[in-house]
Amino acid sequence: MKKPLVILAGPTAVGKTKASIGLAKAIGGEIISADSMQVYRYMDIGSAKISPQEMQGVPHYLVDVLDPRDEFHVVRFQQMAKQAMEEIYSHGNIPILVGGTGFYIQSVLYDIDFAADGEDSAYRKELEQLAQANGAEYLHQKLKEVDFEYAAQVHANNVKKVIRALEFYHQTGKKLSAHNIEQRSKESGYNFAYFVLNDRRAHLYQRIDLRVEQMLKDGLVEEVTRLKGMGYTRDMVSMQGLGYKEMLDYLDGRISLEEAVEIIKRDTRHFAKRQITWFKREKDVCWIDKSQLDNREDLVLETMLSVLRERRIFPCTPQ
Repeated sequence: MKKPLVILAGPTAVGKTKASIGLAKAIGGEIISADSMQVYRYMDIGSAKISPQEMQGVPHYLVDVLDPRDEFHVVRFQQMAKQAMEEIYSHGNIPILVGGTGFYIQSVLYDIDFAADGEDSAYRKELEQLAQANGAEYLHQKLKEVDFEYAAQVHANNVKKVIRALEFYHQTGKKLSAHNIEQRSKESGYNFAYFVLNDRRAHLYQRIDLRVEQMLKDGLVEEVTRLKGMGYTRDMVSMQGLGYKEMLDYLDGRISLEEAVEIIKRDTRHFAKRQITWFKREKDVCWIDKSQLDNREDLVLETMLSVLRERRIFPCTPQ
């Protein structure tokens, strides 16, 4: 008996939040955030966190539940998401995974086994020291030498992921990229529909630029100033998120506000491009190009509902 699961993914700023609320209300769904930043308290503006008003009464999980000092990674996400799903099933409702972090979604959909992904604290410390002494690019180059495919997927500045991949290779002698492909080849234990929203590249980039400008108007500088005053520092994973590390550079006098804003826009566009690349590699994905539907929310919703009926996910019919 496969339980129903709906996934709504896509690049940042494509409009997942609004679409997810409409979908949840239509099918009796409850939403689990598959986002690496919205899980943190006090980080509302820079993470584009959904507000209580925007939720429209739809239950949300993994939003505003961790302190910015807490580590949040795919293993912890998988554990928390599975707990949330069991609660949603107990209500007789359908869980909807919503977000742009493809690996988080994959970890739940295919129940990826992280048993071999333990932590080697001594080796990790050594890698962290190498990054501090020689820079992120040096560590990224080391990853290219052992796992070129994974290095191509991860930005050099994402030191945490680079270290994780090097650590995996050190422990197992296997490439993390190969491990991920192997796990992706597994059959899902769910009766699922995996939607990916997309839009014309130019329109998406315009939305990203407007979103960043709106974040500034909403008080992004003040939010990061407040976080800094609460003792949250740039060495924390949470404070390395897009928008936060750049604002810290501005507040520390390293760059001007104008430079910070342009870097956030540029890096967010690059991030969106990498997200799209990730989702293109996934199997059994239903792409929804909003530009072909005149960016009408009602047509986006009807497209999703049509697929759910076809796959007998809604009305809910366990397979």
